[in-house]
Amino acid sequence: MIALFFGADELAIAEAIAAEKASIPSDLADLNIAVLDGRRLKANALAGACDALPFLSDRRLVLVEGALKHLKAGPERDAIRAYLPRVPETTALIFVEGAEVDRRSALFNFLKQIKAIREFPPREGAELQRWLQQRARLLATQLQPEAGELLVEFVGNESRALANELAKLAMYVGPGGSIGTQEVRLLVPDNGESSVFEFVDALAARRMAPALQLLHGLFDDGAAATYLLFMVGRQVRIMLGVAELAAARMQPEAIAAELGQKPFVVRKALSQAGRFDRAALLRLHDRLVELDHWSKTGRIEPEAALELLIGETCDQQGSFNTTTPRAGTRVGPFARS
Repeated sequence: MIALFFGADELAIAEAIAAEKASIPSDLADLNIAVLDGRRLKANALAGACDALPFLSDRRLVLVEGALKHLKAGPERDAIRAYLPRVPETTALIFVEGAEVDRRSALFNFLKQIKAIREFPPREGAELQRWLQQRARLLATQLQPEAGELLVEFVGNESRALANELAKLAMYVGPGGSIGTQEVRLLVPDNGESSVFEFVDALAARRMAPALQLLHGLFDDGAAATYLLFMVGRQVRIMLGVAELAAARMQPEAIAAELGQKPFVVRKALSQAGRFDRAALLRLHDRLVELDHWSKTGRIEPEAALELLIGETCDQQGSFNTTTPRAGTRVGPFARS
């Protein structure tokens, strides 16, 4: 057996390798498992590890880490490629790579030709939620659907981080317990972006009261107004980018690659951008740039700038007041005393 395990889901790759190792008796693992550093891989070392006979076992496992990423074109890589068809059937040879792999290399093309490639991309959407539900059951707990969605908003879709947080939640509720949004909010640190997503959601829906409540909640949690202005501006720029690429009929995964964003961030931005026409989204972006400049030059306090933004955006007419306030002025009826 020859295989290539690669992708961004490091936990899934680690668990797949663990399953391969488990097929070899634990008391014989040291004699039948070899791990080679692909950065310094030589054809003779690979052949020596693969050609050795299994000791009191049906198979031998050879793991090569990082070879496709680090091996440069040349005689050594050609020699390794030439050896691969001679790997004995008693050896399972697995090349292990991260998300970045040279798909044009002779090694990759050979492995693709013999259908030996197994990719582990990040889970997204419904697939990610099913994985979380399955993992919760293995931990003898129940994960409420809305709690799973909130967990992803807080943590992102990096599987190892999600698994760690889910294990913590399962320990908290105990065997047979149920994990809800209350437990997620209590135990899982918010990476900051989820609250900004909620805030932008409220702005997009022109829901003034929830937007103000979310903003003041962020203030109470210690978020700096200047940071929030930056984060909201960043989200609006992402919304503009995804809207433009979606209009060109690009799929979310392709948009994520083009913008250098995670797919779940792109899907969220697509949903938010759909609530604005392009002209309104551009006005919102320009107003954020203006308010950010005013806050940095002392014309308005950052907290007041965000409150003013809420008032203007949630106005049914969607108009923006461009009158410059006096230095240090708290602007708008929503300014806190």
